[in-house]
Amino acid sequence: MARRRFFVEAVLNGEAVLEGETAEHLRRVLRVEPGQQYEISDNQSVYLAAIEGFRKGAVLFRVLERLACESPPLSLTLLVSLIKFDRFEWIVEKATELGVEAIVPVMAGRSDHGLDKAAARRVERWRRIALESSQQARRARLPEIRECLSFREALMTPAGGRWMLDESREAPAILSVLPRREARSASDTVCLLVGPEGGWTEEERQEATGQGWVRVSLGCQILRADTAAIAGLAVLAAAWSDHAK
Repeated sequence: MARRRFFVEAVLNGEAVLEGETAEHLRRVLRVEPGQQYEISDNQSVYLAAIEGFRKGAVLFRVLERLACESPPLSLTLLVSLIKFDRFEWIVEKATELGVEAIVPVMAGRSDHGLDKAAARRVERWRRIALESSQQARRARLPEIRECLSFREALMTPAGGRWMLDESREAPAILSVLPRREARSASDTVCLLVGPEGGWTEEERQEATGQGWVRVSLGCQILRADTAAIAGLAVLAAAWSDHAK
């Protein structure tokens, strides 16, 4: 059985401190004891560490050895239009499990009015969700949860491949636009842009195309925004899966 992994602020001189709710869970629920071994990450490297002791609200670790960790098969950024926050939180959780490097909330034309202002108060909660999901998925690094962007700002995000999910029948299948397998590498950068529940406006489609984004489809069914986001990410993660290091 794989050891549980936790994120710490830093590893200094072979020692690390885990604080907050996770530390309390270890002490009060799991009732851990000195000497028990877990994996920890400082968001750069992964280590095997043993519990050395406790202090108020914290668990103290002593590093035993640095561990090899697998790098993602590509650098993947999800730009996702704001939707109801319970579903947006589900996207954050699952996108983290699928290995995204960054999640960017976007205020699209058909996003509900006021969600952008409310999102500013939710970013820290989304980062906590990403932290918990990263520990469950045994990631080596946390995804970056960025501040909300306007649609026009989102279109300026650079990447080698920039694909806009679109329910229009005119859009080609996403698999048909991917680079050939032999042309893919772990250094590739990809952005996936996902619309709101009401879909893109025609003006947004035209503006995105003018900025070099390629419209792509996931099939003839009309998917909910959260379903589309995770389905699109799963396709990309699978396409590059044999390039993980």
